[in-house]
Amino acid sequence: MVSGLGESLRDSIGRCGLYCGACGIRQGKIKQAVENLRKVTSAYGFDKAAPELAKWEPAFQHYKEYEDVMNGWVKMFGTCPGCMKGGGDPGCAVRTCSTQKGFVTCAECSEMGTCDKVKQYGPRAVEGLHKIKALGVDKWAKEMQKKADAGYSYLDEKT
Repeated sequence: MVSGLGESLRDSIGRCGLYCGACGIRQGKIKQAVENLRKVTSAYGFDKAAPELAKWEPAFQHYKEYEDVMNGWVKMFGTCPGCMKGGGDPGCAVRTCSTQKGFVTCAECSEMGTCDKVKQYGPRAVEGLHKIKALGVDKWAKEMQKKADAGYSYLDEKT
């Protein structure tokens, strides 16, 4: 049950045991990286000099495609509303299953420890579900948000 949580905290709960607020995509890290790269390339005029640079490095012939890929990164991964609002993988089997069963997270499910749908998200997700089961989803979400507010991101961990 998600009772005493504000909307943004509620929206940061991943049904699989991951915390969306600790996700680099939700934190805007991909969008920021693209913006930083664009700033540098623009500051040095690479965007305008690509045809000339292509004489020395053939890869610059594809500068337009590079810009398209950067736009694609931002379009697909620039923002994410979180699992509870339909973010993440559009075909997420965990979200479909937990929703059909009426669960907020898979921690409510008796199959949590053996579920292949959950296991595909790795040990971090399974660990999160065990913590949710032990602490309750409200306390877990508050703890995870505190970590995220202090700068924690799943990107900082080795997988």
